[in-house]
Amino acid sequence: MHHATASLLLVLSSATYVYAEFPYQKPPKAVADALHALLPQSISVSPARDYAILLQPVRYPSIAEVTQPMLRLAGIRIDTNTNGLHLAPSYTAFTIKRLSDGGDVPVSLPKDTRAGAPSWSPDGRQFAFTNTTPHGIELWLGTTATGQTRRVEGVAINGVRAGGSGRGGAGSFEWMGDSKTLLAHLIAPNRGAAPVEGSAPRGPNVQESLGKAGPAPTYEDLLGSPHDEDLFDYYATAQLAYIDTTTGKSRPLGKPGIFTMVRHSPDEKHLLVSRLHRPYSYQLPAGSFPQEVEVWDQTAKVEYKIASVPLAERIPLAGVRTGPRSYDWLDEKSATLTWVEALDGGNPRESVPNRDRILIHAAPFQGEPQEAFKVKERFRGLQPLADGKALVEDYERTKRVVRTMLIDLDKPGSEAKVLFSLNERDSYRNPGTPVSKAGARGRRSVIQSGDEILMRGQGASPTGDHPFLDKLNLATGKAERLYQSGLDAYETIEAVLDDSGSRLLTKRESPTEPPNYFIRTGKTLKPLTNFKGVTPGAAGITKQLVTYKRADGVPLSFTLYLPANYKPGTKLPSVVWAYPYEFSDTETAGQVTGHAAQAYPELNYHQLFVLNGYAVIDNAAIPIIGDPDTVNNTYVDQLKMGAQAAVDEAVEMGFADRDRIGVFGHSYGAFMTANLLAHTNIFKAGVAESGAYNRTLTPFGFQAERRTFWEASEVYTKMSPFWYADKIKTPILLIHGEADDNTGTFPIQSERMYSAIRGNGGTVRLVMLPGEAHGYRGMETMEHVLWEEITWFDKYLKN
Repeated sequence: MHHATASLLLVLSSATYVYAEFPYQKPPKAVADALHALLPQSISVSPARDYAILLQPVRYPSIAEVTQPMLRLAGIRIDTNTNGLHLAPSYTAFTIKRLSDGGDVPVSLPKDTRAGAPSWSPDGRQFAFTNTTPHGIELWLGTTATGQTRRVEGVAINGVRAGGSGRGGAGSFEWMGDSKTLLAHLIAPNRGAAPVEGSAPRGPNVQESLGKAGPAPTYEDLLGSPHDEDLFDYYATAQLAYIDTTTGKSRPLGKPGIFTMVRHSPDEKHLLVSRLHRPYSYQLPAGSFPQEVEVWDQTAKVEYKIASVPLAERIPLAGVRTGPRSYDWLDEKSATLTWVEALDGGNPRESVPNRDRILIHAAPFQGEPQEAFKVKERFRGLQPLADGKALVEDYERTKRVVRTMLIDLDKPGSEAKVLFSLNERDSYRNPGTPVSKAGARGRRSVIQSGDEILMRGQGASPTGDHPFLDKLNLATGKAERLYQSGLDAYETIEAVLDDSGSRLLTKRESPTEPPNYFIRTGKTLKPLTNFKGVTPGAAGITKQLVTYKRADGVPLSFTLYLPANYKPGTKLPSVVWAYPYEFSDTETAGQVTGHAAQAYPELNYHQLFVLNGYAVIDNAAIPIIGDPDTVNNTYVDQLKMGAQAAVDEAVEMGFADRDRIGVFGHSYGAFMTANLLAHTNIFKAGVAESGAYNRTLTPFGFQAERRTFWEASEVYTKMSPFWYADKIKTPILLIHGEADDNTGTFPIQSERMYSAIRGNGGTVRLVMLPGEAHGYRGMETMEHVLWEEITWFDKYLKN
């Protein structure tokens, strides 16, 4: 134990310790230095594909920022100081790159900037971004050619976005096709002060259900009182306004509302608008609240009502709403709506010939909408193509099969052509996704020439990921490979710079070369950046893909990290990081995914253990295989087999000592860790971050489990390590964010697990992290979590 904790320790008994005060600790210097390294810069390419902006993201904000005042309302976390989302992603620096010669255009940003991601004007000559200050969210504009930026005075952005069901969503602003006007969500004028709760309650908070089933997941951050409803209205209500970027003047559009979607038609004569309204729910988040879905003209007059969508409180488990959903414009038409409606009552267990149908309705929206296509299985998405064609995706839940079909929207009822049909977990056969580009007025469309479109994908294979670009012929269904990352380096396609696919913007790295951006033309590479490795101490670390088999013959894999200067045959303390996934067959379960053998050894979070002398067995495959409706019947047995196989392989390879191997994981990986310690003696210590250990507290399903507790109570209890807390004698460290926002992983899960293990004489430590959600964000938090975990494993694996 590090010296900083000694004076803080109160001994209550020979076996119990309470820390009256416990300041944040720091991990060993090598780990801390790596943790403080900047994240690699991301990139955004202009619509004209002649400029790009390099963005420097914030890796970990301070704990002071993490614990700023916030409201947790209707599934949304609201920063009351800024009227934006709590801990919204931000960037500290922009650099413009000319793609023609690689030259830099410095960008002047405001002091102490917390910039949002930039949004290009359709012509690429400007970009807009938000800047979050301690007291609000500003709107800024930048000029591409010079890098000069300026604030739009008098504009206060409302950054709170309630959940919606349309593809377009509702951001803080969007460009109009003239490249001079923005449509923005502003704080409603003259709204006054925030509602204040009375010093005495007006009465009890009451909920009532009148005998009709309404199963719902265990959501967090829900409304809980009339005062919460008033606060939600106050912070989520926005005023739409057009902003002239030349003069800075704004023009209001319609009345204030809580908008989940605002999207112009391609000809910009109409707006598709979805807005929430009361009555709200105390059981469901904002995306389930009642909505009015309408088409407005340019003066906010309602031209057509698509639907008055009721509260989504009686939806079957794994089901969908009845009535219109997934509404949007067809990008290839001037003003044609499309949406989807369920034909099975939204119930996936109903036996029907077709589950969904796609409808279209063109301006002036008179008469009845036209049924364009019946979808056999559950609709998953629609991608418009040229000449009235579209790609449609559906999903068959029993076999987990995803189909991609080519349909003709101009010929309703015509037969679809199935292009792809594969298991959703089948990474080896994944054909990729269509590549799009921005059109003259800013709307994105698939890059297409006749029957041919471009597709890019990760290229998973037995040797790891090899990203690719294909030209797919829609008529024949055959693909021509235009580019694929080879065995000498790992190269991802960040952007396609011409319609032929011959000029690419890529990010390339190798085991000895850190990631950098390049312009690739055929086999010719032109460097665009010259970044150095961002992880101090990563040089010399070895990274290796390891394949092996489970006892029943299922192929498995993990990625092995070994310290620099490791001598073969030396046995090291080792840690296994894993997360179980469900599969319907052994073929897909055995595929290698998420591994880039040719990548530079940048280290993230749990991989940093390698800097402290550990072998890290990363992403160890723990597949749970079976029929989707009953796969968890054998969860514990398959969990044990997968873990045992990984440990056996590590020992066989010679770097691991069977008596010095630990296991850790986050969320469902934490659930896995506790189960392994409850049912096996494979590991000598464990760490479980933000898990759910008692599944009776998530009675309407969890992860891929589709049955309720009352339908499969034996499975729920057998899978719950809380029920076996008396069997956990291997030391376990429990960590949890005090403000966990993930469905099902309430902080009480770790608190009760700690009490159960402690009460039964187990060795356990509980660390609750102030202000942290399900994913930990604060720099001080990250330092402390790594200190806790390294200290724990050092004690039980090294000593």
